[in-house]
Amino acid sequence: MTQSIDDRIAALDWQALQAALDENGFVVTPALLTPQECRALIALYGEPAPFRSRVIMQHHAYGSGEYQYFRYDLPAPVQQLRQALYPRLAPLAGAWAQRLGEEATYPPSLKSYLARCHAAGQKRPTPLLLKYGAGDFNCLHQDLYGEHVFPLQAAFLLSDAQRDFSGGEFMLVEQRPRQQLRGEVVPLQQGQAVIFAVNHRPVKGSRGFYRAKLRHGVSRVRSGSRHTLGIIFHDAM
Repeated sequence: MTQSIDDRIAALDWQALQAALDENGFVVTPALLTPQECRALIALYGEPAPFRSRVIMQHHAYGSGEYQYFRYDLPAPVQQLRQALYPRLAPLAGAWAQRLGEEATYPPSLKSYLARCHAAGQKRPTPLLLKYGAGDFNCLHQDLYGEHVFPLQAAFLLSDAQRDFSGGEFMLVEQRPRQQLRGEVVPLQQGQAVIFAVNHRPVKGSRGFYRAKLRHGVSRVRSGSRHTLGIIFHDAM
């Protein structure tokens, strides 16, 4: 993979990816990061300088494991992924808001969207690295950090699922009104991303569109070590 991250993202079939996102609430991309890039991001976890805070999941009943939020300025690959993905997802975000009768709009550039977040006091960066060991897991949750919530986010698997760990599947659970919960286990390979709904998405019913609420998490890691990069587009209070 010799292309830049921007070029790799631009080369994707975004019409097909957006259609799958619209249909299912999530989609898996081809590998967008090389093994070398994945290992370099994993290596950042032990360095204090790139991060603003560290969370031990057990201390907050979030699960078991830990994660760290990056500080600004973001590492170059993280910034490139965030900046290149946002304008490809903003049109679908706007379409979802319109179908649900929401007033939210999403400008075409990440810079403009973050200016809106920062004006509302949401100034802390939200991209993060997550680290799981044997026995660790992440409870089902949503990444909501303030008034402004971009409705899509991405999670990149940095570890090698064949070599580095077992278990630790990415999970999505969708709740539709007056229906049982629907679960999805989403297999990922190193360097791939799953793009998914942060909170809710529109689903067409007999009387128009209604909200389906999604939560995501990670099942228990049976062995080894699993690292993930999370790309969230709205910043936090």
